[in-house]
Amino acid sequence: MTNAVLQMKDIVKSYQDGESKRTILDHVNLTVNAGEFVAVVGPSGCGKSTLLNIAGMMLSPDAGTICLCGQNVSALPKRKWTELRRDKIGFIFQNHQLLPYLKAGEQLSVLLKADKKEVRELFTELNIEHLIDHYPATLSGGERQRVAIARAFASDADLILADEPTASLDSERGRHVVEMIRMEVHKRNKAAVMVTHDERVLDLADKIYKMEDGKLM
Repeated sequence: MTNAVLQMKDIVKSYQDGESKRTILDHVNLTVNAGEFVAVVGPSGCGKSTLLNIAGMMLSPDAGTICLCGQNVSALPKRKWTELRRDKIGFIFQNHQLLPYLKAGEQLSVLLKADKKEVRELFTELNIEHLIDHYPATLSGGERQRVAIARAFASDADLILADEPTASLDSERGRHVVEMIRMEVHKRNKAAVMVTHDERVLDLADKIYKMEDGKLM
């Protein structure tokens, strides 16, 4: 019995670039298990975000299969993808994507219908309990990112995908945010993939992959 949450097998993705075809992902394989925090690094434009978008079922591969919690989701209709994204995947974006008219706690309780006790618990774990009734505009970048982490884990998703979560933060706050993601992944036995340029936080990952020429090393 495997505890693989995400399995990407022989994933290929190309784009038309003028007259020629540019292969972004060239038979990429990636397996992430429950309780595992994986980082993917590489230069800009190497395909890291494309990989994350395919893992998050926001983009279809040209070839290859994606299994989520043991289910082959590649051939499912797109409306099923929307359901699976909502139920199985939590996203942490570099620009937070918090709704300005909802207080920090409401980003979870209203949007995800999360239990208020669970919201308070998550906010306490992430050391932002005092911000539960604050609007995003009054929070710092690091605080907003921690609310976004709480939101990703409040959905009880099996897979957490983080796209450059430290991009808008200084090194101390950035490291703190990645420590929080790692703590929640291990504590809640979730699988997580973080795409990052920030080599200062790589020691916090359980496994590091490098994206180069469309391949994952």
